[in-house]
Amino acid sequence: MKGRYLSLAATGAALGLTAVALTGCGAVGSLTGDNEVTLRVVAADYGDNPQNSSSGYWKDLAAGFEKDHPGVKVEVSVYSWSEVDAKVAAMVKAGKAPDVAQIGAYADYAAAGKLYTADELLSVTTEADFLAPLADAGKVRRVQYGMPFVASTRLLFYNEKLLTDAGVIPKDAKGGWQPKSWADLEAAAKKLKAAGVATPFALPLGREEAQAESMMWMLSGGGGYTDNEEAYSIDSPENVKTFEFLRDKMVGQGLTGPTEPAKTDRRAAFDAFARGEVGMLNGHPTLIKQAGEKGVKFGMVAMPTADGTEHPTMGVADWVMAFKNGHRKESGKFLDYLYQAKNVTAFTNKYDLLPVTTSGYRATDAGTGGAAPQLKTFLQALPNARLYPVGKKSWAGVSEDVKQNIGRSVQPGGQPAKVLEDIAEAARKADAH
Repeated sequence: MKGRYLSLAATGAALGLTAVALTGCGAVGSLTGDNEVTLRVVAADYGDNPQNSSSGYWKDLAAGFEKDHPGVKVEVSVYSWSEVDAKVAAMVKAGKAPDVAQIGAYADYAAAGKLYTADELLSVTTEADFLAPLADAGKVRRVQYGMPFVASTRLLFYNEKLLTDAGVIPKDAKGGWQPKSWADLEAAAKKLKAAGVATPFALPLGREEAQAESMMWMLSGGGGYTDNEEAYSIDSPENVKTFEFLRDKMVGQGLTGPTEPAKTDRRAAFDAFARGEVGMLNGHPTLIKQAGEKGVKFGMVAMPTADGTEHPTMGVADWVMAFKNGHRKESGKFLDYLYQAKNVTAFTNKYDLLPVTTSGYRATDAGTGGAAPQLKTFLQALPNARLYPVGKKSWAGVSEDVKQNIGRSVQPGGQPAKVLEDIAEAARKADAH
């Protein structure tokens, strides 16, 4: 997924699934009758096997929309996350862009003038329903082109049994563990190591999702990828101190396990946590089900910060956009339908993700959407979450740079200031073009 964090990535996206055409393979934006319009929609698959493929959701959505809107047909093609961005890019390059795409990044297409604005598409009610941080993240030069589809936040997961056995959590404690600062994490990790836990704190800075793990630590250290003016600030003093802490206190003291962080991917860390081999790690909602199915008893808390004071958490969003194919009115009606609360919660509940609209948030928070009770902690963090700088067309390249190089900063003898400076200089140069 291009420029994608979750990995709300993070959804255990299926790999290698073939495209699923739900209602046919007609030409993009074709007219199938005198007055009938066909909308071509391309979407990503959030399932991890054919049985829970997203194709079922889109098939039902298309059928419901067509029933309410005679004269408009909807053709949806669903592709795995490993190929959907490339599929859309190829379609655009060939002059056959879909009418609507649900993919990982929108800024390149917005900068090229290929997208309708949200204001041109959506009803006032729908446009106003987006949660503010997510709507803002969909803007390029203060104009919204990217419409958030689903979201996720991150929390610190911990294995209750391992922490209790190591003496981190008193056996008669009620209310779970409530770490506030990095010093609390370090102290807990030391106790876990002394108790023989192989990986006290999993630190996945491998290629799969290093950009996400890095941002969680940056935010909790008072920094981030950008400053308050949205300029890249990757080499800020706060970020340098963050990676020095990870190098010296976590990696340097042998608290992050036998595999070096640069070679540890998020999926492997999640699998190890689900096997009961990891004491603590940062995770997203899909880990709830994965660990629960393996019988691991766990707790979830907000990521502790450098000094114990509150800082924003990290959020992730995937995006919907509409290309300028002459079907602005029909695309807008389809998107208004997509963002009805019942349709938002039908998808988020299926994949343990978070709604992007106020109406969907309220429905889930009230339990009317049937969401798992554990999602409430993630929901509470969402309205104040900070997202990747996805409005920058340079972000995809910067994210890749982080994936390739950030792990070197925490190796014994690593130079966080130099690594961050190199990434920051390249980012600012790319942003200027």
